[in-house]
Parts: sequence; structure tokens; C-alpha cells
Amino acid sequence: MNNKKIAIIGAGFSGLSSACYLAKAGFEVTVYEKHQVVGGRSRSYSENGFVFDMGPSWYWMPDVFEKFFGDFGKKVSDYYRLVRLSPGYRVFFTDDKFDVPANLEELYQLFEKYEPGSSPKLKKFLKEAEYKYNVGIHDLVYKPGINISELIDARLISGVFKLDVFKSMSSHVRKLFKNEKLIQLLEFPVLFLGALPENTPALYSLMNYADLALGTWYPMGGMQKIAEGMYELAKELGVKFETGIDIKKINVANGLAKTITANTNYNSFKALVSSADYHFTEQKLLDEDYRQYNQKYWESRKMAPSCLIYYVGVKGKVDNLLHHNLFFDADFGKHAKEIYTSAEWPDNPLFYVCCPSKTDNSVAPEGYENLFILIPVAPGLSDTDELRQKYFKIVNERILAKTGFNISENLVHFKSYAPSNFVSDYNAFKGNAYGLANTLMQTAHLKPSIKNKKVKNLFYTGQLTVPGPGVPPALISGKLAADQIINYFEN
Repeated sequence: MNNKKIAIIGAGFSGLSSACYLAKAGFEVTVYEKHQVVGGRSRSYSENGFVFDMGPSWYWMPDVFEKFFGDFGKKVSDYYRLVRLSPGYRVFFTDDKFDVPANLEELYQLFEKYEPGSSPKLKKFLKEAEYKYNVGIHDLVYKPGINISELIDARLISGVFKLDVFKSMSSHVRKLFKNEKLIQLLEFPVLFLGALPENTPALYSLMNYADLALGTWYPMGGMQKIAEGMYELAKELGVKFETGIDIKKINVANGLAKTITANTNYNSFKALVSSADYHFTEQKLLDEDYRQYNQKYWESRKMAPSCLIYYVGVKGKVDNLLHHNLFFDADFGKHAKEIYTSAEWPDNPLFYVCCPSKTDNSVAPEGYENLFILIPVAPGLSDTDELRQKYFKIVNERILAKTGFNISENLVHFKSYAPSNFVSDYNAFKGNAYGLANTLMQTAHLKPSIKNKKVKNLFYTGQLTVPGPGVPPALISGKLAADQIINYFEN
């Protein structure tokens, strides 16, 4: 297949995944990456002895990673060391806090403490969620979303009611549980999918199974180790990488993408995968005649959140934090509506703090702590230095109230990252951080197509197409795009 050269735009998780599957199939693959390092949103940076993961920090669905590496005769452990966090994470409330155990029996006891008689309901909830996970992750998301006929599958049809596609996450949870703290614990994973729990299909309780049953993990050295492992695998398979290449145009002739323009025209290729932002690829890299979707279409899409992030290094140890910490010490419903309904900067936001130095000594100097602080916000917001400072003061005061540790007084490293940075670094539509919302009307074949119907050899991968947001879906998306190219050459 040496005459079958493939170009891939972007070396994020989905681009790396596509590169590996295509190289394994015998194609000659070159990946063009805007930044000097691979990883996309999962890049890292180092400064003053700190190593910060810039994007994803939760490692869920370990089976998806094992499947990816297993498809090449490898194991996760060939590339990085994985540890399970126990407890998985800590949740701070206004008047209370609890740790989420890795052990299920301890989890049942926790539920009983807050709502006597709730543990049998939790077992029922997780058993249903396990079914959804097995069908949803292993059947539904590995389909390319080309045609509605993909959903005409005996297992999917027979289980459509068990999958709770037409019931909301909120009603599903509240039918079983009454305690608001337990409800918030079960609703929080869908907060990043792109809609309020009352507008998110209860199918996504599969995320609770991933969280509470399969557990929260951490790759030693940071989330960057996943991308580094995929990069090493790709090179082993013969993939070539060109970094520091900012693509400006996809050149089309006779209905086929022929070359890509950056500083110059590159050699011709037989097929192209874009793992860059889908909207950017269509609206900026392609001439209008070759776009599948117009700007009106994109403006009508429901987006998952963006976020405001702080990368912070402090002197001393923050005793009352775990590796992962959720600050639910504010109005959960109000902040959710500020993200999804009114689309405004939040008044008093919920936020998340990752402190990987609790698990990994390599990410901070001895005697220091590495903090990653994230506030989910509505996509499309304008940010300023004043806003960044305002919210840093808010989170500092609330962390101080809950832990007794004053970040500002012990600050040795500070960097902020907001929606405008997502636009400048990743060409992210509306500065989104997580992609397209996983609503019922934006599922499977109702997402932007993995194939460009006007340019026969152009395919898309990543969080704005199937299967959706998140690191495991990005790995799967890369495989789906690769499969489409393989089919393209065979037919």
C-alpha cells in the first residue's frame, strides 16, 4: 500500500489513534501537528520543577485503553504504569464532605449513612448502568454513525427500554434517591456531557458505572503518558510526525482532497483525516463548495462546556485535599443553569481541584503541591484578565475555608487558561473544551458526519463527531475514522 499515503491533521488522542490503526493496515501515514509536542488537549508543560497536565485529568474506562493497545498486541503497562486511586475522590459540600470509596461495599455503606435503605437501590442502579455500559460502550459507540440502520441491531432494539434512552438522567436518579448529596454525586458525571441532568438521557448512567464500579485511575507521570505511549506505538508502526505545522488550507480537485497548505504545499496523499476542530476544518480550511454544514448549522448545535483552568504550584502540603476533589459547596442547580440555560459567567461556581502530587512525586518539587483547578463554564463566553483574577480569588477563598490552606500566600507558580486559549491553541468552536453535547438529538448519526460527502477522501475524527467528548471516545473515534478509510480503499 505504499501508494496509499494518508495525511492526518492533529496529533491529539483521536489523530494518534487513527494513525496507529491506519499504519497497522499498511498505509503510509504522516501526522501534521500545530504544536511542537503531541497530545493535543492532553499536552503538558513543565516549569520550576512542576509538570502540569493541561487538559484531561480523569482516567476512567480502563478497558477502552486496554482494548486500544491490545489491538496492536500491546498492553497499557508496556507504555505507562497505572494505579487505582482509593478513595476515588473527595466531595466538599457546604456543611460536609465525604470520600467516594473504591470498594463497592464501602460505597454501599456510604449511601446508607446518608439515606438509610438506599444501598439496595444503588445496587439496582449500578446493575442497570453496567448493562448500559456494556451495550453503549461496546456496541453503540463503536458504530460510525453513517446511517440510522446501524441502530437496527437486535441487542440495541431489545434493550431500548433498559437503555433508558427516553428517560432523563434527573428523573432516573431522583426516582431512586432522595438525599440531595447522593443525587449530586450521581448527576455530576453528566454535567460535562453538555446538558442539564433533566435534559440528558438516562442512558448516560453508564458514566456512573465507569466511575463507581470500574474506578478512577491515574497513569504515573501524568495523563501526558497516554499520548506519549500512543506516540511511541505509532512510531513503532512506522508513522511519521511533522510538528510545528499549522495547516492553513485543504486543497480539493475533482472532489478529492489532494494537498494541504501550511508554509508550503505538501506532497499529495490519497486520503485525509482531520482530527482538528471539525468546525474549523470545514469553515476555515475548506472552500465553501466543499463544506457539509453552514455556519447556521453550527450555531444551532448544543455544545458541551468550556472551562476556566488554573495551573498552580504552591509551597507546602495541602492536607485536606485528595488527588481529585469536587467543590459542591455552592448551588449545583444554579451553576448548571448558568452553563446550559443562561450561558453566563457563574455567580458562585462549583469547581474541581486535581492535586496529582498526592499520588505522584514526579509532578512537583519535594515539599510543594501541584494544583489543577477547573471551573466549567458556558461555551462562547468572552474572558478577560480581570475575570480570571476574580474567579481565582473565589476558588482560593473557598479552598481556604475547606482546607485551611491559603493558596495565594504560598503561590510559587500561576498560569490561567480560558475559552480564548482554547480558540487560539485548538481553533475550538466557541472556545469549547469538551466538544458537542451528548443530547438525544446529537447522538450517533445525528452528530456531524465522520465522512465528508462532498470530498470523498476526507474524514473527520474527534470530539465534534462520533462518538463524542472524552478521552476514551477519542480513542474510539480515531478507530472509526481509520475503518472508514480502509473501507474507502477496499470499495
